[in-house]
Amino acid sequence: MSSAGDDPRWQALSGYSIGPEGAPLSFTARLARENRWSAGFAERVVWEYKRFCYLALTTGHEVTPSDAVDQAWHLHLTYTRDYWERFCPQVLGAPLHHGPTTGTVDDRTRFYDQYAGTLKAYEEAFGEVPPADIWPSAQRRFQVDPRGVRINPVDVTILPRRLFYAIAIFAAAGLAAVLLWGVTG
Repeated sequence: MSSAGDDPRWQALSGYSIGPEGAPLSFTARLARENRWSAGFAERVVWEYKRFCYLALTTGHEVTPSDAVDQAWHLHLTYTRDYWERFCPQVLGAPLHHGPTTGTVDDRTRFYDQYAGTLKAYEEAFGEVPPADIWPSAQRRFQVDPRGVRINPVDVTILPRRLFYAIAIFAAAGLAAVLLWGVTG
């Protein structure tokens, strides 16, 4: 595969702006809001989504996005006129369909292998390792992250694991002190 920087397809992708011009809520702002990301992180994810689309066009094999890139792709698909009437025909020059997993073990293995191949193709095309905060390892993407769930923080209190453990240790120590004081007092 040739260097992405010299390829006119990459030039078209890198200059492309998703969604209608002048919309009060831009695509990137909506992506940030819907995923509770900072504006800067959402901008980086959009950039990586464009890189993923380039890989989909040029690798010669199926590619699999990271979860963050997949969130951008899902949102872009909801901008149906932009995606199907402008992006695919004018920017990509081809349709780019989203094929989700069927949930089988065979599919999990296939997508794991495709994702690992995508990370390798990324390095070859762009001459750098993909950013780990957007493109985690295949092991993380397919064995750790699927255990997560999307939650609404309005409904729950979220504590970082370390803080939870610190509170639990403090509470256990306090309970032990109360019990010890009750036994000896």
